[in-house]
Amino acid sequence: MAARPPPASKAGGAKAPIPPNQTLYVTNLPSAKIQKADLKTALYMLFSTYGPVLDVVALKTTKMRGQAHIVFRDMQAATQAMRALEGFSFLGRELRISYAKSKSDTVAKLDGTYKMPGSAAANVEMSEVQQSIFNAPAPGSAAATAPAPRGLPSKPPTSEPSNETSGADARGQKRTRDEEEEDDSDSDVAMEEESDDE
Repeated sequence: MAARPPPASKAGGAKAPIPPNQTLYVTNLPSAKIQKADLKTALYMLFSTYGPVLDVVALKTTKMRGQAHIVFRDMQAATQAMRALEGFSFLGRELRISYAKSKSDTVAKLDGTYKMPGSAAANVEMSEVQQSIFNAPAPGSAAATAPAPRGLPSKPPTSEPSNETSGADARGQKRTRDEEEEDDSDSDVAMEEESDDE
């Protein structure tokens, strides 16, 4: 039988270098020895010495076991941590660190470039009525008293009670503090002492 040549991607082929990123991809982590929350805390404590860490993503699924993503606030801190901790013995295993292939969701949310995966809502166009509703001025502002757009009925006028006494009767009367304190003093009853000497 003839031996098959190894795949081209692993045969010393030049991989496209991953550009520097705020997110580091860490592999060769211990997965069976430590709980996920403890692993995330330990990684945060280790990597936060090099700069502000925004997020630590460590999953215990079969596919992601032994791997984590560390998200830094800036690229310089991520680069410094990667250079200092490459090969570092962490819980008995040497860390292998590289830049992540893509931008982290946390960074994308901060940049304002985050798009929900598989969301069809981003591709839907708003109708004229939807635009008029969402772009309407705040209630009570000067622009809100402008005539209603075509196709929508005008807002009915609000009726204010003309007499203060009729409005006060409908709502009730507020008691003064002195009245409240007098009523509360009657409800205080001393508790009986129980003896355990029986």
